[in-house]
Amino acid sequence: MRIFAMSHLRPLSLLCLLVASCCTEADFAESGTDGPLADNYVLGAAGGKVPQPTEFALFNGKDLSNWDFELSDKNADMSDVWSVEDGIIICKGTPAGYLRTQKPYGDYELTVVYRWAPGTQGGNSGVLLHASTPRELGIWPKCLESQLEAGSAGDFWQLGETIEVADADTRQKGRRIIRHTDDVENPLGEWNTMIVRCDAADVSVTVNGTPTNSGTHGSSESGAICFQSEGAEIHFKQISLKPLR
Repeated sequence: MRIFAMSHLRPLSLLCLLVASCCTEADFAESGTDGPLADNYVLGAAGGKVPQPTEFALFNGKDLSNWDFELSDKNADMSDVWSVEDGIIICKGTPAGYLRTQKPYGDYELTVVYRWAPGTQGGNSGVLLHASTPRELGIWPKCLESQLEAGSAGDFWQLGETIEVADADTRQKGRRIIRHTDDVENPLGEWNTMIVRCDAADVSVTVNGTPTNSGTHGSSESGAICFQSEGAEIHFKQISLKPLR
């Protein structure tokens, strides 16, 4: 034990110093921390650790109870277009419209596992990001689309929202921003995985592990996430989201 020769300290201060001098790393280990304050220790946090964001399912694998929808045919119902069979969302593709999350999201990594109906020639669909104003462009809401169309998965479409890309002079054709990598999709009828990362105003897309598009300074940073019904049958077996912060 160290003795402090500090006669000018008040009795209470001296007592605190004496107690502190008796503590060892073993005492801290018994208290559940790695030394006086571990790197992930935050005062007031349970166990001294900051909870990390965890991935969660937007599609629960059972039904579409936590989704809203919009269709071009106002007399049509959700069940006329979308159903769930064996843990898979089946989208018939007609009439045109989209499924929409009931909450807006921003700053996330979205994982979508999809395929075109086996035995078909594929078709068109897309993931609508930062969706807001309904029917901004025909049936489609104001948004930025990450394309799912067979042969073009990973393109951007600017549907009221905009984004900047470094090589716009070669890849941007009107509202469309063509992906910079081909041959990333699996054969028709097989499952593909698209990962969309929305970090503030920046968006990047990978298809089956290959980067296909990225942009910065988007005009929006949050909004609903939507999935199009656009003329062809498409299936989804995983739609999950991991917050970035």
